[in-house]
Amino acid sequence: MPKQKTHKGISKRFKLTATGKVKHKKAFRGHRLSHKGGKRTRQLRIDGVLNSTLQTATVVDALRPGV
Repeated sequence: MPKQKTHKGISKRFKLTATGKVKHKKAFRGHRLSHKGGKRTRQLRIDGVLNSTLQTATVVDALRPGV
């Protein structure tokens, strides 16, 4: 029987913490930062955490398909 594979697109965008939360980079940080305020760009540097349990379960399932 073939092995289940990790979803590579999700593995590049999300990381799991030790407590099981899902971290991700925030959007709108790639370019055109000159018209965005300093407070906004500082807050975009901090990683976000998924709040929805349904989304978290989907990401965890894709990252650890064998579990």
